Amino acid sequence: MVWLSRAFGPARVSRWLPAAIIPVVIVAGAVIAPLGATAAVDLPDIAPDELLELVATCEADAFSGTIEQQSDLGLPDLSGFSGYEVSGSEPDIASPLELLTGSYSARVFVDGPDLARVQVFDRLAERNIVRNGDEVWLYHSRERTATRLVLSADDTERAEKAVPDAGEVPTPGQLADRVLAELDPSTAITVGTDRVVAGRSVYELVLTPRDRLTLVGSVSIAVDSETGLPLAFEIVARGQDAPAFRVAFTELTLESPDADLFAFEPPPGATVTEHNMQEGPRPDLGAGETPDSTVSGEGWSSIVELSAADLPTGLLESPLYTAATEPVDGGRLLSTALVNVLLTDDGRVFAGAVSPEQLLDTANGR
Repeated sequence: MVWLSRAFGPARVSRWLPAAIIPVVIVAGAVIAPLGATAAVDLPDIAPDELLELVATCEADAFSGTIEQQSDLGLPDLSGFSGYEVSGSEPDIASPLELLTGSYSARVFVDGPDLARVQVFDRLAERNIVRNGDEVWLYHSRERTATRLVLSADDTERAEKAVPDAGEVPTPGQLADRVLAELDPSTAITVGTDRVVAGRSVYELVLTPRDRLTLVGSVSIAVDSETGLPLAFEIVARGQDAPAFRVAFTELTLESPDADLFAFEPPPGATVTEHNMQEGPRPDLGAGETPDSTVSGEGWSSIVELSAADLPTGLLESPLYTAATEPVDGGRLLSTALVNVLLTDDGRVFAGAVSPEQLLDTANGR
C-alpha cells in the first residue's frame, strides 16, 4: 500500500504541507458517524515502543476490505455546486473542493507489493486504480476515460511525477505512515483503550502534540493486535471530544483477493490513452514537481507559504472557492477545526494546523 500512497496519492497540495496536517487536507467531509463496531476488549498490556514496533513490522500484505472516511470540520455544505466546471477545457474542479464537505467510501484489494486495486465511490462517480505488476490502469466512470501506464523499474518516483491525482480515499495505513515517519520529541506517545474495529481487536496508539499552538489535539491509530495493520486513523481537534476526521475499515478480510480483480479491461466506449513510463513522463501529464515553498515554525505548528499560481487552475474563480472561504483583512480564509488556509490579495498562500491569527501574523511579517 505504500506504493499506492506514493504513486496515486492525495491532491497535489498535500505534498506542500507538513506531515502533521497532511491528513486534514487530503480529505474532509460531512458529519461524523460511527464507522463499524468499537466495543472495548481486554488485550495484553503493551508499551508504546512495542506498539510502534508492531506497526513497523506489519506483514499483512494480502487483504481486502471497505474503507469509509468522514469528518466534521465545521465547513459549509458545498454539495449544491456539484458538477461545476471551469469554462473551456480546464478540468472539473468540483471534485477536489467537494472533498472538503463529503463522506467517501472505497473498496481496497491488495495481494503483495505488485497487485492492488482501489475502487472509490462518491456522489459523482466510481474511480478505479489497478496495479498488476508493471501495468497500472486508472479509470474514471464519469469521464469514461482510462489511462494505462507501463511502469519503469523506478516506479515509485516516476509514477509520482507522471500520474495525475486519482483522488482515492487514503487507507489508515497510508495516513499512519505519513505521521509516524515524522515523530519527534514534540509528540507524546501513549497507548489508549483497547477496542474492536471491523471485527478485529485493536490497540490504540495515541499521539498528542506537546505544541500548544497547534489545532491538533491528538491523533489515534487503531492497530490490529495480531498483524500490526492500522485499521483506523482519527484526528481530534484541540478542545473537542469527537473526532474531526476519521478514516477506518468497516470490513476486512486478511486473505488474498480473487486474481481476476487485478485483470482490468476498460469498458466499451471508454477513451483509452497509454503511456510507457520507461520512456519518460508524458508532457501533458506534467512533471509533478513540488512548487517552491517556504516553511516557518516547526512540527505541528509549522506554516507553509507558496504562490497562489501553484493552485489548481480555475480554483480561485470558482463559486466553490467563494462559498468555502470568508473575507479577512488582506485576503480570504478557509477555516476548519484542524487546518486553516489564508489566500492573500497579493497572491500568496499560507497553510497550517494553527489559528487564523497566526497565519495573518506570518503573512504580515509579525
